[in-house]
Parts: sequence; structure tokens; C-alpha cells
Amino acid sequence: MKYVSNLTSTPTFLKCVASSATLAVCLASVSLPAQAWSVGTLAEQALSAGLAKHEKARSGHGDTAPVSLPAGRNFSACTQLFPGKVPLDVRSVNADWKPTALCANHYAVLYSALSKSPLVVVERLSRAQISDAGDEQRTNEFYPDPRLPAGARAELADFAGSGFDRGHMSPAADQPDATSMAQSFVLSNMVAQDPTNNRKIWSKIEKDVRKFVRRAQGDVFVYSGPMFVGQPRTIGRNKVWVPTHLFKLVYDEASGRSWAYILPNTADARIEAPMDYPSFVKRTGWSLLGAAGGQHRAEGAF
Repeated sequence: MKYVSNLTSTPTFLKCVASSATLAVCLASVSLPAQAWSVGTLAEQALSAGLAKHEKARSGHGDTAPVSLPAGRNFSACTQLFPGKVPLDVRSVNADWKPTALCANHYAVLYSALSKSPLVVVERLSRAQISDAGDEQRTNEFYPDPRLPAGARAELADFAGSGFDRGHMSPAADQPDATSMAQSFVLSNMVAQDPTNNRKIWSKIEKDVRKFVRRAQGDVFVYSGPMFVGQPRTIGRNKVWVPTHLFKLVYDEASGRSWAYILPNTADARIEAPMDYPSFVKRTGWSLLGAAGGQHRAEGAF
């Protein structure tokens, strides 16, 4: 695909022109202000239900713990999740995407109110975190993001009967505690994902990343997100965009190495050899690591 930086003034779809060389996400400059986290009743109920389910499974009773939710109007509340504590610059994204910065305890989301989905989700993973996450149980309590106004977010009804999974970008299996597990089920962390892709193919990549993190010498930063090529397919009343592809970029801080995968959002997608960082940037338009671009692990990422 050929990269095209300009969107229509009243955008309804991306203008990406096909070629044989690359795929593209059309990104440019200037952002909307980020939104603060303001917990609404629906989210409180969902979070409480998730925590209650989690605690009941672990301890045999229904007591819940208080939920701690990050606040802030940009990534300043979670700079520790980015390499060198230098977060993504929301202002570098075209305002037509209606971008918003959202923090959670163990991941950060660059969100689009246009696609009603994350554009990029970043995690800082460590051996200790993955070890702690091994004891956590999924809550499966999904809920819309209370930081986002109605009409700018996905709702549960948008996915109902759509034929698509609510696919985590920051995986539930990466979450080291009950609060983080509950946070991971917010819909701003989800994309509309083919069920087979989500449960088998993408899950295999997520497991391989965790396997690598368990033997890494330091922090490993993981960037995940959707790609939209051509006129988007949408689901639900809120017109949640369905990705044509998904990406995952892995950066091992200790070694400086990086590698990435881009897969079609289909049931028959195949995991191929990882690409290097320059190839990832060329295909997606995302320069996510800045000066920390890293090296490609030529012998295979895992």
C-alpha cells in the first residue's frame, strides 16, 4: 500500500492507495486533547463485578478490593510504560483520527474516537510481571470505557452478534493483579478480531512474547494495534472499525533488539518470520521507538 498522509476534511474512510510494496496506516499531525479518566456507574459496576468474580474464584468469598484507576489528560500519568519514559506524542497523529491518550496500570492506549478502537497499545513487560500474571484468572467482564463520551467509544452492543471477538491488545494473560486484570477488559483495549485469529493465531504470538520475556535480562516493551487498509468495514451502531491487519512490535531494552509481526485479521492468517524495525515502520507508518529503533534478531525472535 502507498502511504497517504492527508485525510478528507470530514473523514469517513482512509485514503490508502494500493501498491505491491507495503501496507499503510494514514497518519499525519496535530491531535485533539486527551481525555481524563472519569469513572462512570457502568464501569464501576463492571470493574466491581470483575474483581468480585476474581476474588471469589481465588478465596471462596465475594469480597472486593477497591479499584485504583490512573487519572490524567495525557501519557504523563504512565510515562514509565514507555522506553526511556518518553511516551508517544499524541500531537503527531492527524486530528481526524480524534486521538486520545489513555493510561492503565500496566498498559497505555493511543485511542481513536474515529475508529472506536485503539491505534496503539504499549506494555512494559518484565519477568516478574509475567510470573505474577500466571496466577491471575480472567474475569471476562467487558465494559465500555468511561473516560470516553458516548458516541466516541465502542459499546458492548456493537460486538453482540457481529461475528467478531473483542480482541485484547494488552492481553489479559499479561496482567499481574486483579485490578489490572479488570482494567484490561475495557473496550478501549479491544479490536474487532476474527475469532480463530484471536483464540489461536494471535494467542500463539502473545504466548511466544511471554516466553521471551521470561528469559529476558530486563524490560521488554510491546506495541500492539490494528491496521486499516482501504474503506473500513464497521460493526454496530457506533460503527466500530474492523481491522484488516494486526501488528505486534517487540523491543528488548537490554539487547536493543526489536522485531515485529503483521498478520491479516483472518482465520487463515499464518505466522511468518518476524520483520525488522525499518520494515515495520515502512509498512505501518508508525515510528514507535524513535531513536531506540533496535536491531532485528535475524535468527528469529523467539
